[in-house]
Amino acid sequence: MTRVLLTDDQPLVRHGLRVLIADHPRLEVAGEAANGEETVRLADQLSPDVVMMDIRMPGMDGIEATRRITASCSTPPKVLILTTFDDEYVYGALRAGASGFLVKDMDMDQILTAIETVAAGDALIAPSVTRRLIAEFAARPAAVAPPRPVEGITAREREVLTLVGRGLSNAEIASHLHISIATAKAHVSRLLTKLDARDRVQLVIMAYELRLVTAPRG
Repeated sequence: MTRVLLTDDQPLVRHGLRVLIADHPRLEVAGEAANGEETVRLADQLSPDVVMMDIRMPGMDGIEATRRITASCSTPPKVLILTTFDDEYVYGALRAGASGFLVKDMDMDQILTAIETVAAGDALIAPSVTRRLIAEFAARPAAVAPPRPVEGITAREREVLTLVGRGLSNAEIASHLHISIATAKAHVSRLLTKLDARDRVQLVIMAYELRLVTAPRG
């Protein structure tokens, strides 16, 4: 059973998510919080598997709460950001340690699938959504950093890292490189280990910061 901590300053949003999760046989609501401070406290007390985190909240915002949760817990929960396409804080939230993001107007089934996907450790969710959000934060000044050499990875792993940065799923990477899905997954796993990346979202960020991928134009 995947235990979820709901965080949003709007009671109606939390209620809707609670009702949605209550009907799922493999998910349960571990608790609810209305602000960042409460989220950090409950994450420590309740040890949820996933925290659904709103970014814009009074007091401590979702970015700072995410940073504290991922830094303070020995086995931190996955943080799933609740956002909108025009949210200017997406990149900061991912840098703070978020494992994925949800768009608030997604279909209910997609939200439930996203929670399970992130809980299972695959942070890349809804590739079509991912690509659009990646383009948003990659185009921002905060995302621009001097490129550094990619050391310790093979030419094939570099290819895979580039494709991960473009928002491709394991199946899409396998098709693009004409390899099996299992092999694509193995390459991604090795990249996580070699680059000391917490999850796939960090690989996406690294791909942009290493200039393997650039934000789409137009």
